Amino acid sequence: MTQLRRCQWVGDDPIYRDYHDKVWGIPVHDPITLFAKLCLDGQQAGLSWITILKKQANYEDAFYHFDPFKIAQMTETDIEVQMQNKGIVRNRLKINSIVKNAKAYIAMQEAGEDFSDFIWQFVDHKVVVNEWLNDEQVPTSTPQSDAMAKALKKRGFSFVGTTICYAFMQAVGLVNDHTTDCHCYQACKGLN
Repeated sequence: MTQLRRCQWVGDDPIYRDYHDKVWGIPVHDPITLFAKLCLDGQQAGLSWITILKKQANYEDAFYHFDPFKIAQMTETDIEVQMQNKGIVRNRLKINSIVKNAKAYIAMQEAGEDFSDFIWQFVDHKVVVNEWLNDEQVPTSTPQSDAMAKALKKRGFSFVGTTICYAFMQAVGLVNDHTTDCHCYQACKGLN
């Protein structure tokens, strides 16, 4: 049986393979899905993505399936409850960042700024298709992720540095960073 070739970072964990094959690099335009992924990527800071991926369902339960309007209503008491939640990363700054990001998201919407349009503007609303031969060629940030990080921070978001923004861009398909030998490369190449 021929084994599928995947990006080198994937590893053997079935949850990681499933994420790589069915989620990573597929273009996302839904604003709430983009918001949720940006918040989750911020939780990754200093940790491996697999740690957050395994806790994703717990985050969804803890943060109202990333409904920004419900998250924005969270009180200090709610934050304290989440600080005791063993199913998520119990870091006060990271937990508070999700609330802060929800409020920033709502402020953008109230100002007439669509979150999806805002995110996709950094790649001129079309997927950037890269042609990396191996993981060593893939950057951890780009001028586009620099610009996104700066613009998000200006709007009040936190845990959105350039490296987090680039990981987010890869995950939600703003860029196709599957290596050219990966079985997902061609499939993602045709999407926008």
